Amino acid sequence: MFMKKIILLNNTAQNILGFRKHLVQFLLAHNYQVYAMATDFTTQTKKEVEHLGAIPIDYTFARGGLNPFADLKNMKQLEGIFKQIQPDILLISFSKPVIFGTLAAKRAKVPKIIAMLEGLGYTFTEQPNGQSLKAKIIKQIQVFLYKIALPKADTMIFLNPDDPKDLLDRYHIKVKKREVLGAIGLDLNEYKYSMPPSEPISFIFIARLLREKGIFEFLQAAKKIKDKYPYTIFNVIGSLDTENPGGLKKDELEYYIGKNIINYPGFVTNVDEWIRNSSVFVLPSFYREGVPRSTQEAMAMGRAVITTDVPGCRETVLEGKNGFLIPKWDVAALAKAMEYFIENPEEIKRMGEESHKIALEKFDGEKVNQKLLKIIEDINNDTM
Repeated sequence: MFMKKIILLNNTAQNILGFRKHLVQFLLAHNYQVYAMATDFTTQTKKEVEHLGAIPIDYTFARGGLNPFADLKNMKQLEGIFKQIQPDILLISFSKPVIFGTLAAKRAKVPKIIAMLEGLGYTFTEQPNGQSLKAKIIKQIQVFLYKIALPKADTMIFLNPDDPKDLLDRYHIKVKKREVLGAIGLDLNEYKYSMPPSEPISFIFIARLLREKGIFEFLQAAKKIKDKYPYTIFNVIGSLDTENPGGLKKDELEYYIGKNIINYPGFVTNVDEWIRNSSVFVLPSFYREGVPRSTQEAMAMGRAVITTDVPGCRETVLEGKNGFLIPKWDVAALAKAMEYFIENPEEIKRMGEESHKIALEKFDGEKVNQKLLKIIEDINNDTM
């Protein structure tokens, strides 16, 4: 039987192995030859991708940076790779690959180009003190490049309904077809329901320790709650990013550890165990998420959620049913939501069960992959 070739153009090997593994296996089962492209393959990660059944391909691109000559050179490299492989379909993720991968694919005459933006990123994220001049300039450049590249894709996929409005509609970018996929989804066999503990009550934060992820609001709310309910536990899982200007500093982290306000185990590989041993999941992010992966994992395992009413995050919570949506940057509202669970511990189990039901419906990777395959094959049926 003829096997169709599909290239998954990602930015990192970790993204493929962590978030695309299920999709790769799904596509292979549906008679696709899968090529997985990343900028940072090692010998080990290539072996892991090959073990999945896909073919790893290196390419070069700086995830950040504003060197147009380097970007054009790398785009030419992509064009050469596409011409050599001659894929039937190209599925591209993340901003820079979407822009330059789409342009390269068009030049290489790839028959079907599907571009997916899993969130609009920090340049489209409102900041407490307004955006910096640099962020405003980068945003203008991004919008300009999107206007050139996105109309050349056969389909644009977004994960939440806010992003196409805030990008395509607001900036008058016309595309051939748009789809809202919802979350990328999980292999639910890896994140099974467990009864949330409520004695003692504990809250867990899982993200890089950055301002836009809400770590400062989480810590301040934890301090307020700890003063009133000293036996409450606060777990923080995530790495410091000292190079990021919005990152939590080491001495700030050590202050909260030293005051016994939080538990911080450092880097962990058993995130699921930490979720299992926590009562409620908290992500006070003001970053424009696609649909946050960590929230999906916590919901699949049956945890109530406190998160912010911002694009992507709001897709995970039905207010009062499986958790609470709070305004961004609002420490008082966050502490109030936490206090609700402390004062009403029976709600931890009830809302956790609702989270699990929502995860089964919305975040099942098998269902998401079926929907994505339908998008891919509907395109094929329309134009081939």
